[in-house]
Amino acid sequence: MAPTQAPEIQFAQRLASNEKPMRTKAIKKLKKYITVRSQAIDGGFSSDELLKLWKGLFYCLWMQDKLLLQEELSNQISGLIHCFQNVQTQFLFLETFLQTMKREWTGIDRLRMDKFFQLVRFVFRKTLEMMKSKEWETSLVTRFLDVLSSQVLHSTSGAPAGLQFHIMDLYMSELAAVGSAELTAAQNLTFIDPFCKIASKTKDRILLKAICSSIFSVIVDQAPFAIEDLMKEVKASGVGVDDSDSGQASEEEEEEKVKTLKGKKPAKKTTLKQSSGTLSTDYDENLDEEEDEMLHLESDSESEMLDDKEVGPVLQFDYSALADRLFGLASRSNTSSHNRQRLYKVIKIFRDLSEGVFPQDEYPEEVSTDEDDDEMFGSRKRMKRGRGFGEEEEAEGSTPAKKQREEVSDSQL
Repeated sequence: MAPTQAPEIQFAQRLASNEKPMRTKAIKKLKKYITVRSQAIDGGFSSDELLKLWKGLFYCLWMQDKLLLQEELSNQISGLIHCFQNVQTQFLFLETFLQTMKREWTGIDRLRMDKFFQLVRFVFRKTLEMMKSKEWETSLVTRFLDVLSSQVLHSTSGAPAGLQFHIMDLYMSELAAVGSAELTAAQNLTFIDPFCKIASKTKDRILLKAICSSIFSVIVDQAPFAIEDLMKEVKASGVGVDDSDSGQASEEEEEEKVKTLKGKKPAKKTTLKQSSGTLSTDYDENLDEEEDEMLHLESDSESEMLDDKEVGPVLQFDYSALADRLFGLASRSNTSSHNRQRLYKVIKIFRDLSEGVFPQDEYPEEVSTDEDDDEMFGSRKRMKRGRGFGEEEEAEGSTPAKKQREEVSDSQL
């Protein structure tokens, strides 16, 4: 009599079946199986068992055609995290997912890459939703960041560059979509702290540029909208407003309310000004012109600014605290000079933001009055929109995988 196969192996085989009805039925049964088994005190699952399940789930999505069905399946697969009745097993589910993606990533062809990009996004979204349902408990956030660091960011993680870049690209938008209404500036700083640490010590210059572009640059780009959200929240609360007070007094009270509301110093709402000067005399002023240009943020006229609907939810940050944190990391003796120089420029911009000064391009002192030249200058500015700290704007229609190939090629020159 043949030995009975483990349930996880049976599920994996059915999930990877060529027949769609069998795969659909296997997903439904797996939900019930996880719900029942994970009620055990120890969570009910080992890492090896979840790796077997994830292999079946990976090929379940691999076999699925048609965009809408792929999206629905990715949502079902990522939603399995809510079926686990034990928090530690939920994080083990995330950890084994990342291990599976690292193992399979280089074997995914370009025609299937988009659906796995989507799966990664959905898994992170569901994980954040799980933490939100538990009111962002500190121990859960710490556990999540440990998994992110060990499985994706650290040099010993073995994560392919394409997977790293994609996770960084989606990280801020998914965190804002799930937690912008509840998370404070201090909590948001905690969520990006692993990226700050890696930026200070990584020897991979491509990874450093990706962190600056996908994390720090996004914070700066969204700063005007984050400030607007704070002021709207203050006005909606109506706290501290008295008809007998002068307009100036009311504004001061609103600013005080902003400080207590999100735990941050409010930035002044001013017209865009030119950033100038240096952060400290310790900064290396001999940076080459190429890096100097790459680290300037573009600021558009009011007519070109995106409205709130296009921007979506944004995260609140204490720019002064973020600058202090980066300065503490960058000024360490074991931080390489290249990383230190790059981070000092980032710090300078955050210092300016904390004082209400928004970054702006350094335009030439003498600008031609010729209409053709002005039109060309404006076109160049629009083409460079979206470029952040050290990253040229990606060509339209490019993908994170393409981004990886181009950057790796550049690094080999």
